[in-house]
Amino acid sequence: MRLRATRTLLVEPALPSALEALRRLAHNLHWTWHTDAAQLFERMGRDRWEASGHNPVRMLQIATQPELAELAEDDGFLLHLHRVTEAFDAYMARPPQVTIPGAGDRAVVAYFSLEFALTESLPNYSGGLGVLAGDHLNSASDLGLPLVGVGLLYREGYFQQALAPDGWQREEYTEIDIASQPVHPVNDGDGNQVTVAIPFDGRDVVAAVWRIDVGRTPLYVLDTDVEANSPIDRKITSRLYGGDIETRIQQEMILGIGGVRALHAIGLHPVACHMNEGHSALLGADRIRMVMEEGGNTFDEALLPVSAATVFTTHTAVAAGIDLFPPELVRRHLGRYYYSLGIDDRRFLGLGRINPDDDHEPFSMALLGLRLSGYRNGVSRLHRTVSRNLWESAWPKLPTEQIPIDSITNGVHLPTWVSHAMADLFDRYVGRGWRDDPVRPEEWQGVREIPAGELWDTHESQRHRLVIRARNQHRESAARRGLAAEDRTTGQVLDIQALTIGFARRFAGYKRATLLFRDPERLARIVNAAGRPVQFIFAGKAHPRDEPAKQLIREVVRYSRMPEFRDRLVILERYDVELARALVQGCDIWLNTPLRPLEASGTSGMKAVANGALHMSVMDGWWAEAARPDAGWSIGRDRIEDDPEVQDAFDSESIYDLLENEIVPLFYERDEEGVPREWVARMKNSISNYAPVFSTHRMVSEYASTAYAPAAASWERLRSEHGDTARELQAWLARVRRDWDSMKICAVDDNGQDGGRADAPLTVTVQIHPGALRPDDLDVDVVFGAAGPTSDLQVVSDAGATLKDIAEDGICRFEATFPPTVAGRAGYAIRVLPGHPALHNPFDLGLVHWG
Repeated sequence: MRLRATRTLLVEPALPSALEALRRLAHNLHWTWHTDAAQLFERMGRDRWEASGHNPVRMLQIATQPELAELAEDDGFLLHLHRVTEAFDAYMARPPQVTIPGAGDRAVVAYFSLEFALTESLPNYSGGLGVLAGDHLNSASDLGLPLVGVGLLYREGYFQQALAPDGWQREEYTEIDIASQPVHPVNDGDGNQVTVAIPFDGRDVVAAVWRIDVGRTPLYVLDTDVEANSPIDRKITSRLYGGDIETRIQQEMILGIGGVRALHAIGLHPVACHMNEGHSALLGADRIRMVMEEGGNTFDEALLPVSAATVFTTHTAVAAGIDLFPPELVRRHLGRYYYSLGIDDRRFLGLGRINPDDDHEPFSMALLGLRLSGYRNGVSRLHRTVSRNLWESAWPKLPTEQIPIDSITNGVHLPTWVSHAMADLFDRYVGRGWRDDPVRPEEWQGVREIPAGELWDTHESQRHRLVIRARNQHRESAARRGLAAEDRTTGQVLDIQALTIGFARRFAGYKRATLLFRDPERLARIVNAAGRPVQFIFAGKAHPRDEPAKQLIREVVRYSRMPEFRDRLVILERYDVELARALVQGCDIWLNTPLRPLEASGTSGMKAVANGALHMSVMDGWWAEAARPDAGWSIGRDRIEDDPEVQDAFDSESIYDLLENEIVPLFYERDEEGVPREWVARMKNSISNYAPVFSTHRMVSEYASTAYAPAAASWERLRSEHGDTARELQAWLARVRRDWDSMKICAVDDNGQDGGRADAPLTVTVQIHPGALRPDDLDVDVVFGAAGPTSDLQVVSDAGATLKDIAEDGICRFEATFPPTVAGRAGYAIRVLPGHPALHNPFDLGLVHWG
């Protein structure tokens, strides 16, 4: 029999006055990237710190009153507490380094994501998308950017991974005790927790609003486990990516619609909203609703300021990764909602379809996000091209390279991921400013001044810690699976001195986790070479419903048990933020083997190189723009085969060749002091060139200037005059759309001739009859660049044409002068877009004439 409490109470720990600051420190995740603060809580008891899952709130709850009294008399602990508290207060009071130009002091940007990785004790994340979102908040806090996060609070979070004796992944879920987490209810003026109602299929679902403090950045999360809801609705936010497709659309309704309502309920009115993937696309619909109610605008009028003030980041490289919902499911859950906006099925569903008139086409949340945003970006330069190809059917009249999807390459929050020992080196040779400055490439050259022996010793100590930790975890996992007797016959697993290669990421087919094992005999010779051993540490989870990915994990487990690999290969279960941190800090090589070009970015490698690891990767994601021969290795170069099997064979051979001929010899080539000088030189090149650029400080600053500032300006402009600006622009758009095809390009001429210089000005004259349009409705440009033998144009720039005169027959003469800038075969084309001073982005309209 289990006795259940009649009711439960949340009781705060009674701290001695000398320790009261601990409460404030524990309830702000600032400690997760300030190691001195984390060490303060670890000082309260290392075993308890590990048992708590590195959770300061829980540490304070389980400390006994005698233990707290003893700490209150410990001068060393109090001095440490004083130092951490002073640093925290100074951090919170620091003036902002990055702002939103032109926005007011109360302006705020809202960043929506279905998952956030902030600390291992709160599993509100599954992988890279959540890790990026967490790093985004951390950097926003460091930089003082006025940004808030919006997400969901999952009562069971994402699953914990366990491997069965046969290597098959099992998913284990544990109820998260919110009372032991740094999560606070958001209360109204009467002391009641703020709730919002989201219209569902014939009912309202209520979500409670909570707050998580991430340094200076608040994260607001919504939770449907409230008494007002039915038992089924209370489970909507139970698990991240749990349930079926109906649960998914319900979670996305809570995030998008509920998130907007939560912000307004607590008095926050964002000037821009950022969708981290299409999961939050419905935020656009609810912002439209609010603009309609505030200004009396129609749906189409309200769409203008909302889309202009929305940023959409896509992380998807393949169509299979996009959320698609059956039309009947969308109608059932959202029909009542969008009819209240004054639009019907065809109009709303059309926003999420390539062909709005195809009643059978499923509804895409990603396409809805693209259509309800004014700035869109991929997460690397290569991913921009991939995204434009993926979505080119949404802009059928634009050449692929002019589809309005930009790129802002991902980064990582260096203070979160760089080891304490490596951070100390950076403090001394780069300067402490690396922790919170956006980009300082010149200061990072100080890494080159670190003595080779000191850098190598620091890195070796990190590898030693990783190997010991991996041994212990591997032994404990084997014992739990009943395999301890088998492992005891194999000798010591892993070698603290051996070249250690890490492969840790979400297991998915395109990431090719088993590419390494295409030729097991050759790999065995490499890893067991006398005096030059090589070892691999694998980690990662497969999605609960991805059976082929689970089979890949099982394959890695199978290889790890073969006699020739048993001491040189381990796969660690229960992959989380804490294990990821240990891996990126301790590996010598970080291995990345996606099938190009399916890796959108791949931030794990950025974390590893900042800790001194060298990157070994396919030319995909961020590595396609970062690779340099003196700082890492590229697998397969740029070769792309149509047959994946041929590509796998080529890339695996490339891995073996690099290991045998370059990597292993370089690692084991030591001087008289035991330092691999050439290897360390590559480490310095890697850190100094990559750390300042591939950071979220740079990334967030780029979003602020490139995306948030224009979004905020358009938001204010299009909502001015009580919504009249949007009304006037919508009336203009309706007229331009109606009459667009009446415009004709009549003639094009230029003063160019063969043999001209690339810097010699070229004048192009364009004659246009505007038809029913006015000349000032048109934005005429000359796009130019290199031309192939079939006149295919690779646009490198454009030049705006100005109206010179209007003939009696109405023909308008436009003229542009520019240097061709390219040598060889050059060409140009005429592009006519709608032009209006209040238009946020003319490419969004899909209206274009070419001549």
